[in-house]
Amino acid sequence: MTEIRLVDVTMRDGNQSLWGATGLNTAHMLQAAALTEACGFRAIDFSSSSHMAVAVRYFRNDPWERMRRMRAAMPTTPLQFITTGLRFIAWQQADPEFMRLVYRALQANGVGRFVLLDPMHEVPAVIEAARLVKAEGDAEVMCALTFTLSEIHTDEFYANFAMAVGQSADIDLYYIKDPAGLLSVDRVRTLVPAIKAVIGDKALEIHAHTTVGQGMLSSLEAARLGVSAIHVGVGAGGDGSSLPEANRMVANLEEAGFLVGIDKPALARLTTYWNKVAAAEGLPPGRPQNFDASFLRHQIAGGVMTTIARQLEELGLADRMDAVIEETGQVRADLGYPIMVTPFPQMVMTQALFNVIGDRRYAQVSDQVIRYCMGKFGKPTSPVDPAVLATIMDRPRSRELENEPMFPAVADLRRQFGSHLPDEEFLLRAVMPGEQVDAMLAAGPSRSTYTPEAAPIISLLRQLAARPHARDIVVERGGLRMALHAGASL
Repeated sequence: MTEIRLVDVTMRDGNQSLWGATGLNTAHMLQAAALTEACGFRAIDFSSSSHMAVAVRYFRNDPWERMRRMRAAMPTTPLQFITTGLRFIAWQQADPEFMRLVYRALQANGVGRFVLLDPMHEVPAVIEAARLVKAEGDAEVMCALTFTLSEIHTDEFYANFAMAVGQSADIDLYYIKDPAGLLSVDRVRTLVPAIKAVIGDKALEIHAHTTVGQGMLSSLEAARLGVSAIHVGVGAGGDGSSLPEANRMVANLEEAGFLVGIDKPALARLTTYWNKVAAAEGLPPGRPQNFDASFLRHQIAGGVMTTIARQLEELGLADRMDAVIEETGQVRADLGYPIMVTPFPQMVMTQALFNVIGDRRYAQVSDQVIRYCMGKFGKPTSPVDPAVLATIMDRPRSRELENEPMFPAVADLRRQFGSHLPDEEFLLRAVMPGEQVDAMLAAGPSRSTYTPEAAPIISLLRQLAARPHARDIVVERGGLRMALHAGASL
């Protein structure tokens, strides 16, 4: 029997896809660590620079502490970090020496596997990032083939990219990343063999979202065609706009005759835990999705769609939503078919909104679109429409952004923040507001434990403590006694 491994995405991509990256804090993850370790996953899709920023900004959790403690609790399961390569939290492309320090710190704090995702599929950028990772540690490096539908993203395009990147000895394996859930079973049957034909004996994994109901079937077909691992979400962290749910994936793989490298009783315990967390914290669990053919055309992620719909409603223009969706496809074509993965979905659809509600197309253009056209996010995979490019660049704001400061050199940043800072704190201060880092440090170490059953009571006590007239309050029920006294903190 052929063995298939699973990669668990619940803590990073499931959290991001279903709960806006703000659903889970360090305590939630630490409590899941031993349960996750027991399952035998190939790796854990654990963090990214944007998730690190959320940890600081939203939870005042130290993301470096989170990595260290999770690694200590999960010594045999690699923690995976996804990166666009030469950026860390800030939008600007960083100095290579700065990224060298980033990759050194990430590996020193427990990251054992990196995903290099360049939305433009620029070969030199991926090879350079892989070189920096390997120079600073022994982590595994996986190259992302980020799937989308366009006239230029053909099987040949992905095979040529994989073959070119594979010239680097620093690339260990590949995965097909389908962030929008666009990959059909029919396309898997041509894409997977085309890639496997050029990558030799290096492994290929699949990461297919279930946004429009295709991820489960596409992943199963990829297994039949020889991928080594399938990415899944566990319990409430699977399905919906996340990845296929793990328990159903295991059952389907076994039905198809595969041996799944997973401890099923341990997976059941982990599933129970995540389901309880979602219920206790009011996090909507992922649900199986129906197929939506229109999504293949506009490729707009659910979160972005919801945001634009709310903005139109606030403007009294809710009836223009269909026009914005239609314009999104045209803007994407104008800009050379950027893959609809962060930050490009927000960028493209916001421009479509401007085009629909403005006096004329591209009368108003966001700074991010201008930067994209300047190549500050990398070279567009396909050239921007010349007429659109001329319209965007022929404005005062474009000339201002042309001259905006580059990302500072490490030596300059060290002089600014002081040479005494530990690398971890220095890296955060270099790219985040100082007051947010100060608040994180003042908060101290994160809690180590989390009990889903106690979450509603703790939430109630916090609400009561915030009320100025709440003095001494005692809650008693069934042998449980909890007291809140004036001046206490939670």
